[in-house]
Amino acid sequence: MEVLREHGEEEEEEKKVFVIKTLMFLQTGLTHLNLTMFIVHLCFSIDTSQLPASYKMNSAKEQMLLQLADNFHRQYAHLCPDRQPLFLHPLNECRVEKFVSTTVRPTLQPYPELYNWDGCAQFVSDYLTMEPLSSPITPPSYLPSPTSILKYQRGNCFGFSLLLCSLLIGAGYDAYCVNGYATREICMMDETREVCPLLEKSKEVLKEPVKEKIKKYAVKPPRDLRSKFELQQVAKKEADTEAAQKKKQKEEEERVMEAEKPKPDPLYGLRVHAWVLVLSGKREVPESFFINPFTAHSYSTTDDHFLGIESIWNHKNYWVNMQDCWNGCKDLTFDLGDPVRWEFMLLGTDKPLLLLPEEEEEELDKEEEEKGFDMPASWVDPIQISRKEFETRCPQGKKVIQYKNAKLEKWAPYLNSNGLVKRLTIYEDPECIRVLEVKEWFENREDMMNMRELNKKTEVTTEYFSPGHIQGLKAHTYKTMEPETERTMEFYSEMRVDGLQKRVENAKEMTEYFEGRSDFLHYRHTMFGKRTKRAQKLLVNTELNARPIVQIKEQFHRNPEKPADEDVAECIFMILEERIMLTYHCKDDYITASKKEFIKRKDVDNKGNEIIMTSDMCISYQVGSFVKNKKLLHLYEMMLKLMEAEKQLRHQVWESETEVLEILKIREEEAAASKLTVSMYDTERNEKSKQQRETMERLMQEERQRQVEQDLDYLAPFLIQMGSTEKMSKWQALRLKEDCLSDFKHRLIDKANLIQARFEKETQELQKKQQWYQQNQLSMTLEDEDAYLTYCSDAMFRIRILEIRLNRHKEMAPQKYIELEEKLCKDPRLAEYLKFNV
Repeated sequence: MEVLREHGEEEEEEKKVFVIKTLMFLQTGLTHLNLTMFIVHLCFSIDTSQLPASYKMNSAKEQMLLQLADNFHRQYAHLCPDRQPLFLHPLNECRVEKFVSTTVRPTLQPYPELYNWDGCAQFVSDYLTMEPLSSPITPPSYLPSPTSILKYQRGNCFGFSLLLCSLLIGAGYDAYCVNGYATREICMMDETREVCPLLEKSKEVLKEPVKEKIKKYAVKPPRDLRSKFELQQVAKKEADTEAAQKKKQKEEEERVMEAEKPKPDPLYGLRVHAWVLVLSGKREVPESFFINPFTAHSYSTTDDHFLGIESIWNHKNYWVNMQDCWNGCKDLTFDLGDPVRWEFMLLGTDKPLLLLPEEEEEELDKEEEEKGFDMPASWVDPIQISRKEFETRCPQGKKVIQYKNAKLEKWAPYLNSNGLVKRLTIYEDPECIRVLEVKEWFENREDMMNMRELNKKTEVTTEYFSPGHIQGLKAHTYKTMEPETERTMEFYSEMRVDGLQKRVENAKEMTEYFEGRSDFLHYRHTMFGKRTKRAQKLLVNTELNARPIVQIKEQFHRNPEKPADEDVAECIFMILEERIMLTYHCKDDYITASKKEFIKRKDVDNKGNEIIMTSDMCISYQVGSFVKNKKLLHLYEMMLKLMEAEKQLRHQVWESETEVLEILKIREEEAAASKLTVSMYDTERNEKSKQQRETMERLMQEERQRQVEQDLDYLAPFLIQMGSTEKMSKWQALRLKEDCLSDFKHRLIDKANLIQARFEKETQELQKKQQWYQQNQLSMTLEDEDAYLTYCSDAMFRIRILEIRLNRHKEMAPQKYIELEEKLCKDPRLAEYLKFNV
């Protein structure tokens, strides 16, 4: 029984071992199968036939480096058995093991935008498409080169970091690739809980109000006779109301935060991620920071999103983090010269070593032993980004990013016909259903518009313009493009003669703001009345049809060249009341200003004569009793000048209204056309320069062909037919010349007939296509119409080219015939026999 029992126990133990081995085998097999399928899939998608030899094999120095890496890994695994395996030499796209430091290829790009870290990070984030790791808790076994990642525009976090690190080191930064752990949102590029960077407001520094010093002999304020008890009760009630509102607001914020709080991550702290570390020092970087290559956002080295670091590397060395990451990256010290905190692989590093005194001799011996080996050169080709790739940025030219209550869309320049490159849609709800606001950014527009904002609630549209608009327009805010409605126009005042900075208009009034004027005018406000029925029927915008003006107010800055009581600060023309009111600037040490009021009226005396000016037609207040009032003649001349100024001012107001109508008309035409500007140096898109270049190439080709034709021996075929040409009669020479000219003439005619036939064929096909379009116009789709228009454009271009060639051939044929005849007459083989005919 005991034997059977022991035998049964042995069978149970063997079964357990078998099950464990089977599970381990299956797990290993599945992992190997997934890895093989992953590599095969990527290797099939990447064409390795055109790659250089350095991609497909290792040099002797690289083989030695791999052996050192394996030795380093064995020692590390022996000393730290509880740590994860190091990410040292994954397979590249050719299935060759390559050390990660040699995969970094520092390259400086020729574009100014890629000289700073934020430009490089934004380019990598926009240009590549993110692919998640095959296993979220282990580093990949496959790492293609930065050139392949750039070519196919796809990669995981390690590929993103590799390309970004190469660009940053090439630009002069002290950058490193990091292999570590991060949160789920960082690893999965989940920005749905993040605020869009375009909506983040810059933090304004609040300045504390400066307390005014109490003067010793200041006037005491009046005594407060209110009841202190009542004031205390009111303040207490207001404090209770404010506290209740704050409590309610806090509860609402907590409820929203609880609703938006992500679900617990079962793999928290285990998710593998790669990012970029930029150390301080080079390029005047004041403080070290992290860059997430997926989003191009920078983070502090103590940020909670990053949970730990296993190792870092650049193109010169590889370091293993020996510090405890129980508190994430908050307590990590990034002094790579400290061998206690960072274990380096190669001694050939530019970081100074912090050596302990008792270990100094051992380290020196070790350095002497391994001093001869340094990091091999990168096996990757230089990273080359073409101008087209740099401008296209996003895959297929478009990219969509979802943020918290917002969606950001990006396009490549010239992809949209209206120049749209970016659109931010802001929503009211987290589900992103109700649109609150839409912001759009434009580039390369002929009308210089660079941004447009549309508020869906108020239906207010604001357009922003770069300097260079035909009317100097800077911003335009409106609800509708109908004239005489509420709108605000801002201008670049330095580009205008009148110095207009801003114009605010509605149906009843118009306000204009000026700056930098020689007459010191800075404000003009015009009030309008209602039009008559007859004026409303007139469609032509004339000064007679303009809105009736009720009042015009102008304000002026102080003119230091004039006395204060002669320098007008405000002038009001009350047109319906026929009054003009002047207010002057205050004199020093005075609290009141001088004023004048002119009354325009036409009275007659007892004899029927018109009264020009009386003392009661000008009411004035002059500051300072010692100042004498001006004579009546002076007041009369002043009133005449003011009446003339009023007349000119009414005309200027009408011109302002006309300018508004003109701007609205121009804006409607510009919005309908949506033309884009192309640089004269952009040979791919500039059609004019492209046609010029093609014309020059065609002329050069024709010149080369003409040179070849001149070098040809036209007599050779005819001399062969004649046989012996040592002795030739005059009749044979003439016959040879006539045959040669006749043959050349037939060839010119055949060439003209060929061009004519092609011209007629293209014309007939275009006519047939136009007839077909007229017959099927009603049943055609938009795609069919686009295809038809494209065909017609190409056909008309071909017909035009054939027509030009035919006309040119007809013009040049007689000249070519004459040139050949002269050449034959001067030919030494015929000149002796044709000397009498020449």
